[in-house]
Amino acid sequence: MAIRNDQGIVLRGYPFGESHRIVVLVSPNHGKLRTVARGVRKTKSRFGGRLEPFTHVDVVLYEGKNLDTITQVSTINAFGELRNHLDRILAASTMVEVVDAVVQEEEPSMRMFLLLQRGLTVLDHQEPHPDLLTSFLLKAADIIGVAPSFDSCASCGRSDRLRRFSFAAGGSLCESCRTQGAYVLRDGLVSYLASVAAADFTTLPDSDPGMSSDALGVTRRFMEYHLERQLKSLAMVDG
Repeated sequence: MAIRNDQGIVLRGYPFGESHRIVVLVSPNHGKLRTVARGVRKTKSRFGGRLEPFTHVDVVLYEGKNLDTITQVSTINAFGELRNHLDRILAASTMVEVVDAVVQEEEPSMRMFLLLQRGLTVLDHQEPHPDLLTSFLLKAADIIGVAPSFDSCASCGRSDRLRRFSFAAGGSLCESCRTQGAYVLRDGLVSYLASVAAADFTTLPDSDPGMSSDALGVTRRFMEYHLERQLKSLAMVDG
């Protein structure tokens, strides 16, 4: 067995035995890490509070047969301010749920790690932009290779008469390529989605309440279709 150093952002945790806790992290170099923190549920635990969701930590791991054990942990960034606001917590919960759903164990995940880190940093410094989650979902879709097509038909590539949108086909469709189940989106929504997808989290365009709501709805359903699962935390945001 070996000891190694790693870093990651805590995605979630759950009880294990009487006093231990399974802690799931996303590491830039090793993907999803399932680790055990022994004794952290005891009141005298040395580092239980450092392993809460959203926390960016540096860890020392003792490699085990099934689970690595956290022997040391130090906080790199606790993103403490976002924890004081319910709307930011809900947004952060959606981000970590998406990352948890797409990142695999033992597969380098630098881009997804950095995306989550940027998202949490923005939430820690300012109120969430109405299109922040839409932007995060679209960027996550791009990283995993399912980014929807906005500027051209996902089927034939033409750039005009894009009046339909299909989750299965991968985005916008022209009238000639329309398929069963393709939706007609409100005028301007596709270009709005394209601008949100292209913008950095800190330079998102001025939001339109109606467009923002529709954009998040379409993006959510697109991601849920490709992930084949409901995003439970996003349902709470919508609620």
